[in-house]
Amino acid sequence: MVKDLVCGMDVDEKRARYRPERAGRTYYFCSLRCKDSFDADPKRYIR
Repeated sequence: MVKDLVCGMDVDEKRARYRPERAGRTYYFCSLRCKDSFDADPKRYIR
């Protein structure tokens, strides 16, 4: 399990539907809404 960077929910990386890549790293999201928030401003969530 990994954390959704936007809402903090636990996400099963094997079942996650939303998994964009940035700079060679994959991020996992619980919903399209969280993924869209991340895509709109990734620097806000990546530390």
